[in-house]
Amino acid sequence: MTALIEARRMSAGYAGQAVVHDLDLAVQPGEVVCLLGPNGAGKTTTLLAMSGELPLLKGEVLLDGTPTKAPLYRRARDGMSYVTEERSVFKGLTMRDNLRCGGVTPAEAVALFPELERCVDTRGGLLSGGEQQMLTVARALARKPRLLLADELSLGLAPLIVDRLLQAVRAAATDRAMAVLMVEQHARKALRYADRVYVMRRGRIEMAATAQEASRRIAEIENVYLSETFTSRGMPSGPVQSPASNNRPS
Repeated sequence: MTALIEARRMSAGYAGQAVVHDLDLAVQPGEVVCLLGPNGAGKTTTLLAMSGELPLLKGEVLLDGTPTKAPLYRRARDGMSYVTEERSVFKGLTMRDNLRCGGVTPAEAVALFPELERCVDTRGGLLSGGEQQMLTVARALARKPRLLLADELSLGLAPLIVDRLLQAVRAAATDRAMAVLMVEQHARKALRYADRVYVMRRGRIEMAATAQEASRRIAEIENVYLSETFTSRGMPSGPVQSPASNNRPS
């Protein structure tokens, strides 16, 4: 089967300096693939490059087996949704109007997250963090994308909300053959919903495994690959910091 999205020997970064190096990864239709790694490993940079938002320094990205250099907005028109780590909510607009901006009806959002029904006419800025993220994900999924790129859906949220978000993503992949590439810090929880996992460190893929295999080796993965963060020179510098406290590219 042809991968819906694939990176081949992809390098990308900022100001001509590579942050990710020679990446090879692929996501098939209907598959949820999780990208794990410590802060600073290059996970967000990988999503930006594969979305078309960040130009490549080397290599290529393929959609449906065809190399593409299309910018993000064109890929979005062709069926890609990208949920960034910052919740995409217009805080001065009601939830209804936030959904309208994405071409989504309240009924479609509520079908995904019934919890949102009581908030439809509430301004985005008055929603809880979990409600804002459910709104963001509902707006993305209700467009019925072929491909979803998602960066840290769980950031700062309670475990119950995280489960609701990941359940919705998993269902969309299974039911509609949507391909999903998601960055996640909560490895154990993410592996419950993923099919495969790539583990990044220092801008490179260090491990590729099925979610089942990764779950069996989760203690090793956490100790060897996820237990360090990096300075701007790429050297280990102590324990992992919380995502909110580290503003370097991840």
